[in-house]
Formats: sequence, C-alpha cells, structure tokens
Amino acid sequence: MHTKAASILFIGFLFAFIRVSGQDAVFSQFYANPVYLNPALAGNVICPRIALNYRNQYPALGGNYVTYNAAADMYVHSLSGGMAVLATSDKTGPLASFSGDIVYSYHLKITQKLRMNAALQAGYYQYRLNWDKLVFEDMINPGTGEIISGNEAQPDKMSVGDVDFSTGMVLGYDEKYYVGLAAHHITNPDLAFYQGNISRLATRFTVHAGAIFNLKDALAGRENDNFSISPNIVYMQQGDFHQLNGGMYLNFYPFVTGLWLRHNFENPDAVIAMLGFQQPTFKVGYSFDFTLSHMGMPAGGAHEISFVWYLPCPKKDFQYKAIKCPSF
Repeated sequence: MHTKAASILFIGFLFAFIRVSGQDAVFSQFYANPVYLNPALAGNVICPRIALNYRNQYPALGGNYVTYNAAADMYVHSLSGGMAVLATSDKTGPLASFSGDIVYSYHLKITQKLRMNAALQAGYYQYRLNWDKLVFEDMINPGTGEIISGNEAQPDKMSVGDVDFSTGMVLGYDEKYYVGLAAHHITNPDLAFYQGNISRLATRFTVHAGAIFNLKDALAGRENDNFSISPNIVYMQQGDFHQLNGGMYLNFYPFVTGLWLRHNFENPDAVIAMLGFQQPTFKVGYSFDFTLSHMGMPAGGAHEISFVWYLPCPKKDFQYKAIKCPSF
C-alpha cells in the first residue's frame, strides 16, 4: 500500500510538471467564464456582471487539481467598450499559479448587423512551488515503499513571476452568429525556478464559434419566448497540446442543458454534461466531465460550478446591440 501511494504521488508530480510547462487550466463551462475564454467578451452583456467559477479535476487522485476564477466586467459608454478585471488561482499538486489581469475591449459597429470587439489584456502571472510535497523516485524505498530523503537539488527560487499580455477579437452577426479568436501569454512570460534557466509559458490560442437559434417560431403553440439551441465549437492550442470541444446547448428558460465532447487529438478526453438555472439577476451552473482517456473514471472526472450575478444597469442614453453568446 505504501509503494502504491508513493507511486501515485510521483505520477501526480510528473503530470503536474508536464501541465505547468505547456497547459493553462481549462474550464468546461466556457461562456460562464467569458473573459477568461476571450478578453474581447468583456462588456458583451452591457450591464455589470460578476462571475465566479470553481473546477475540481481528478479528485480521486488526491493531487488537488483545483482552479478558481473571479471576474467582473461591464460596458463603459464613455470608453466605447468593455472593462474587466479578473483573477485566477490554479493548484496542481505541489505547483500553484496565480494571475491578475485588467482588460479593455473596444466595441465597434461595422454595419447594422455586424459587430466587432477587439481587446487587450495586461496582468501579472506567478508560479509557486511547494518543494516539501514532492516525491522523487530516489525517495521511495524499493523494498518497503517508505519515503526517505533524496538527492534532488532544490530550485533557487520557490516563487517566480512575470508580466503577461493577451489579446482577443470577437465578431457577431445579427445577434445570432459569433466567432472569436484569442491569444493568451503573447509575451511568453519566463517562469523558470532554476537560476540561469529559461522556461517560457507557451502562448495559448483559442478559436470559438457558434450560433443561437430561436425555436419559438418552429414550435407552434409554445408561449415561452426563450427557447433555443446553440451549437458550438472551441479549439485550443498551447505548445504541443491541442484540444477540440464540440457540443450544443438547449435553452428552455429558466433551465439550460448542454452536452459536449472534448477531444485531445491523441485520444478522446471527456464527455461533458451541464445543467444550469438562470434568472434575470443571476445564473448558476454545474457540469461534470466523464473521463474517456486512459486516466479513466477512477480518477474522479471533473466537477465544475459557476455563478454569475448581474448587477443593475446604469441609465442608458444610447442604443447598443451586444454580441450574444451562450449562458454557459
């Protein structure tokens, strides 16, 4: 049992180290965390919005792969665009990261039906290493599985950080179709723990697109004016990591359901099921990732919870059509 536990810890460390070298945390409820997905979505609902997100991945492994995100955004008429602040904390076993960012998204009316948002995001990215929680191969007694002292040299720094910049753009047509592109970490911040080494965070590219189709007219006799489907795709690439998400939302107010397939190109990764409840002033959602990869369901899948609070809109002396996106 001791040998098995130590092996799990060691494998968990390797997984964490691989992840930190090339992959940001990824949420399954993409549009419940819109500014994290694409900074150009800042202010896209016009009224002030506060979003809170929590994700717990592979809870059965005991590696504490937990991510938190908080964001606030709104449209500012005098700036002709949206402003946002967001903070993200990610814990992956012995490694932890924190980022704080501010966003400005310029909103442009191209034609009566075509809108474009273009954004710049600036902030600070920090990684921290809890050395005492690491277990290396030479620390495992092969006979008993007992954890003993090892010879691995401790890094020169336990905490590293660097400035970080990102950008994004979203196009919306007729409040129905939308496509976006985002590039995070375009300056590739250096996050090396060892003196004299360089370990740059790879740029994360995101392409997302979809549509919202109102089904009210298609369903004769239905009185609900908020019944729609929304097919979507989200593609992400960071270093050698590629991920394609495809799925659909069904909105039958006040409920929203969604079903997605996440594919990591090398193998299918997960089926994502989501259920949300929304009201004029708030919405809350829960999703679960059913793991399809070699990690398997014994790892515990992934739980994700989102909460969005819509604050009262300031008095509007202008008319503006927002770029509509799904709720979750």
